[in-house]
Amino acid sequence: MTEIEPRPLAELTTLRAGATPRRMVEARTRDELVAHLRDLWSEGERVLVVGGGSNLLVGDEPFDGTVVLVRTQGLEVLPSERPGMLRVKAEAGHDWDDLVAFTVRSGLQGIEAMSGIPGTAGASPVQNIGAYGQELVQTLVEVELLDQDTHEVVVVPAAELELGFRTSVLKAHYGDAARRDAVVLSITLELAQVGHAEIPVAGAQLRQSLGLPADATASLAWIRDTVLATRARKGMVLDPTDPDTFSAGSFFQNAIVSAAFARTLPPECPRWPVSVDLDPITVIPLDRYDGIVPAPATQEPDVKVSAAWLIEHSGLRKGFSLPRSRAGLSTKHALALTNRGGASAGELAQLARFIRGRVQSEFGLVLQPEPVLVGVEL
Repeated sequence: MTEIEPRPLAELTTLRAGATPRRMVEARTRDELVAHLRDLWSEGERVLVVGGGSNLLVGDEPFDGTVVLVRTQGLEVLPSERPGMLRVKAEAGHDWDDLVAFTVRSGLQGIEAMSGIPGTAGASPVQNIGAYGQELVQTLVEVELLDQDTHEVVVVPAAELELGFRTSVLKAHYGDAARRDAVVLSITLELAQVGHAEIPVAGAQLRQSLGLPADATASLAWIRDTVLATRARKGMVLDPTDPDTFSAGSFFQNAIVSAAFARTLPPECPRWPVSVDLDPITVIPLDRYDGIVPAPATQEPDVKVSAAWLIEHSGLRKGFSLPRSRAGLSTKHALALTNRGGASAGELAQLARFIRGRVQSEFGLVLQPEPVLVGVEL
């Protein structure tokens, strides 16, 4: 086992918070990662797997277990059974943005709007990452998992991960355990071969974000460059000289609420309908079938509402911080909690609790944190 001198998790997470764990190991190959995890699980050791540390808030007390640093690398282009498509397999520790850059250079379409998202490929299916109208679920084919219960390596189709809005069966939501205990070893995407010429820009949300008309065309490289510039203006591309980037990205999720609840919010609050199944399957047991198929029940789609708008309109502007706290809202993006320099996990959690309380008292809505919280309570 490649055991290394433990380092503070504040050095290994983008929120720059977290104490030094009791033990730390590093895996640079897939085989090392599998072997380390099997050994630690067999010992009954408590394990925290860390990739890029970009979606993680770890507490100020030392983690009483072993941190496994995933440093596996590698990309592989594979054939697809679908004409005009190719598959790309990425090892779990491979940098996500490097993967995006590779696909753009290769003329492969499907994840270019997710440029600049920090973290690793292995973390991407855990919360079904997405940006500007693209989500991983649109291109993910399968993942390779190491199952914690059986210690076996299995290949799981994307459909079995129940990928939803920033969620999957692999994600431990705040207050809940993951529904499947497993570690991602690799991911496989299926992408369209479109080359380097300008092509129609698919997706109204992407066109709107990029300021493009409905009939716009653009190259993958232009989309990537424009997305990176847009994220940089919001402090969403890690920059050591910019305190606004010492964050976990959006700390709170945009809320998915019923259409009825959405109508109780101010009409100015940005909202987007969530797609519903327009052709639901109705199953009628044969012994109860009387020749009549009931009309499908009408259903209003749920609505996604802007958490950033709710935060700002509860009176908490960009750059807000509590007195004597080194944690604050980003000066560029109200959804990002930032470490302004030496902030503890406790200070970040205190700010998060204050924000949740203000939004709840103002709008009756409890915002849910997006990062994984370890040793931290809100």
